[in-house]
Amino acid sequence: MSDPVIVGVDGSARSLEAVVVAAREAQLRAVPLRIVHALGRHTMHPPSTATAHDSTDHGSAAPTLALMADAEERAQTTAPGIELFRLVLPGEPRQVLENESRHAALTVLANRGHSRIADLLLGSTAVHLASHSHCPLIVVRGRSDPAGPVLLAVNGTPTEQTAVEFAFAEAALREAPLRAMHVWNTWSERAYEGPGDPLNAMVTDIEHLRAAEGELLERTVAPLRRTFPHVAVEHRLVRSRTRPALIDASQEAQLVVVDPGPHGARTGLLLGSVSQSLLHHAHCPVAVIRGRR
Repeated sequence: MSDPVIVGVDGSARSLEAVVVAAREAQLRAVPLRIVHALGRHTMHPPSTATAHDSTDHGSAAPTLALMADAEERAQTTAPGIELFRLVLPGEPRQVLENESRHAALTVLANRGHSRIADLLLGSTAVHLASHSHCPLIVVRGRSDPAGPVLLAVNGTPTEQTAVEFAFAEAALREAPLRAMHVWNTWSERAYEGPGDPLNAMVTDIEHLRAAEGELLERTVAPLRRTFPHVAVEHRLVRSRTRPALIDASQEAQLVVVDPGPHGARTGLLLGSVSQSLLHHAHCPVAVIRGRR
């Protein structure tokens, strides 16, 4: 059996929206959907396998059974005929979902839960999985039914090829255009990677810098354009501050795809800055795709 799409649920309206997104993703990939609920108890080694409809195996109370039944109904309504598995496991959500992601094609998660406490819990889970998931992660937020292109945030870091590949594949699955966007400014100068203090450097040839950043965008996207010739690709080179520019662009997108970048990268999209800003402020779902380390 192909690796499933997994989705974390906690009973909140937002997590049920994530079930809808996950069901669509599973249908597009022709793989099963696994609906996962964590009971919140601490455990170092949560189990990683289960059979269909096995939530009663862990002594689930009636509210948990009702939650899982509601989630399953949402999934079946969204993607009739999809193969479904329900799984209730002990442990904190981020531990459980990280473990489950080892055997998944994609993890889908809401950006917040059903209360202020749950907001913190699911928020921390999303941030944790963005750094530790073993498969691509989509965090559902923003508009309830977003439309538009798949927005790829091109950052020029060595690890982003995986994110580029995911963005093209996702655009192909959704039959949507791809907007490859690279945000640059005077701190983007590649020459700063040499000796000297980049904080004291000044760029005087703006047009040369603009051309260099445009070439970076073209180099990043070109190989995948040949692999996915039917995906319509738009290049967007923007001189601005990275975080507000991408957040603003997400208003017109159905999904933002971003690579969090390696720790210590000078201009990369670090999880603590740009990627985390998108997780909290984007107007559409955000896919965080960790590159091959």
